[in-house]
Amino acid sequence: MRAGVGGRGGVRGLLAAALLVVPLAACGGGGGDGATEPSTPAPAPPSAPEAAATELTQAPAPGTAGPEAGDLAGLAEELAGEQDGPQDGPQDGPVRGPDGAVLGGDISWPQCPRGLGIPQKRTLGMPLPLPEAEYVVIGLTNGPGFHPNPCLAAQVDWVAERHLLASAYAVASFPDAATVARHGTTGPFDGSTPDGALRNTGYQQARFNVASMRSAGLVSPVVWIDVEPVPDFAWSDDPDANAAVVEGVARGYTDAGLAIGVYSTPYLWEQVVGDLALGVPEWRAAGHTSRAEALARCGEEWVVQGGPAVLGQWVADERDQDVTCPGVADELDRWFHQY
Repeated sequence: MRAGVGGRGGVRGLLAAALLVVPLAACGGGGGDGATEPSTPAPAPPSAPEAAATELTQAPAPGTAGPEAGDLAGLAEELAGEQDGPQDGPQDGPVRGPDGAVLGGDISWPQCPRGLGIPQKRTLGMPLPLPEAEYVVIGLTNGPGFHPNPCLAAQVDWVAERHLLASAYAVASFPDAATVARHGTTGPFDGSTPDGALRNTGYQQARFNVASMRSAGLVSPVVWIDVEPVPDFAWSDDPDANAAVVEGVARGYTDAGLAIGVYSTPYLWEQVVGDLALGVPEWRAAGHTSRAEALARCGEEWVVQGGPAVLGQWVADERDQDVTCPGVADELDRWFHQY
């Protein structure tokens, strides 16, 4: 697997020219395949995360129209009313299934009340995790980068009220030319080169998401970087260019003091970023299959980019469900914050 990215091709020529363009908008992408279809993240309110992102990076990122900050408490109550769960404080330890794994779930913009979010990713009011779930991985974006999950704070409140374990994930997406022009010269990389500009833009995606986390009160020791195709927000046809964005995203989180992992499948990862090898922990998707298949994804034959398996995910009962891989149940505090 490759450990770096190169620079050439039509994409890079366009991006080099884009550095001279006045910024107009932000856009990006992620998605899923058929048999191994992962889930995608969410949108959020524009004002609070964007203000926090400015404080973090001195380069404010464009947000999207969403609920005002004052509406988030109401959204939290609405979410709480839609599904009950354990609310009597943390248990003595995780409840393991007969297979030794601990059940959890992941949520994002699809679980927000209907009608929020960007036009391409309107929220769906999908079910929240099962009452038996002991941890929840919460999505930070409304699909592409620079668009926050519109009910992130309400979802954090839902998790906190149930004293669950929580962590964070976010879709990484390919930026359009205007977004590269806006962010390509701000960051730790040489923004005068096409690859450097892409890395800086990925870096700013991550910093925007960190700002969203802090604004919503989400505490997590790790951010899982979701790398997959997403309809309406396509990656480029140049895996090296795509890999540069992901490398920048990874640096943005680690510079913020967060651990990172990746969410994907071997096929989807290769389709987007080729043989990029970050060597970080993995959350592996199994699509519309079963808990047994999700556990099987913990095996060596399902390595995505050279890292150890932490979680397996499958889709059932209109929910993204997760199980811990062998050995992880003994160290949940490494991957989750206890609310």
